[in-house]
Amino acid sequence: MEIRGERIEIRVGDARMGAYLARPKDGTPRPGVIVWMEIFGVNAHIREVTERVAREGYIALAPDFFHRSFPGLEVGYDPKGMEVGMKGLASLDADQMIADARAAVGHLRLLPGCTGRLGAMGFCIGGHMTYLSACETDVAAAASFYGGGIAAPKGPGGKDAPIARTPKLSGKLLCLFGGKDALIPASQVDAIRKALTDAKKRHELVVYPDADHGFFCNERATYHAASAADAWQRVTRLFAEELR
Repeated sequence: MEIRGERIEIRVGDARMGAYLARPKDGTPRPGVIVWMEIFGVNAHIREVTERVAREGYIALAPDFFHRSFPGLEVGYDPKGMEVGMKGLASLDADQMIADARAAVGHLRLLPGCTGRLGAMGFCIGGHMTYLSACETDVAAAASFYGGGIAAPKGPGGKDAPIARTPKLSGKLLCLFGGKDALIPASQVDAIRKALTDAKKRHELVVYPDADHGFFCNERATYHAASAADAWQRVTRLFAEELR
């Protein structure tokens, strides 16, 4: 499917949040999908994922939720990139993240050709943002890849962590974790599973035993092809069933 991509800006209160937008060229009405970045920004990998989503037949939007502290940040997966990205992570506040999520939802829904049915997906802190978005907006489907801090005692800025917001979730949530991920202990994964089950939310939680943190990104040393392929199938099935 032929697509086009462009850089745009989204108004968030008095601020402007950069984003990358990719969509099919055929003009057919499409559902929308938000792609939440890692700490490395809306870099080449995130843009490629956004375009990959667009080729599946969606209007795909990757917002830069570091726009307040490190606007336009794009770094690689080396130690220097990690150092800068961690500074961006430390600057986040959950209330501002929710504002960004709601702004992205509103902007995407108003784009010409968007059906209004929306999904979200994201990686690492973007996986955290996906869970947060699923609880604080009306996205119908969400896929969180190795979302760090979801089950932490507190969220960014000392606000409620996403797990505490689970009762507010309205759509279907897919959570994907690596069994070898030392950044997200099994106890936190178990806590997320319990919270979703206790709240009787529609969900699927998958742990790939041989996968580590970042297993979906083919530019990282922890890329795990088999787990990434299975995860992509689950994500595309989720969006097809819930958004079309």
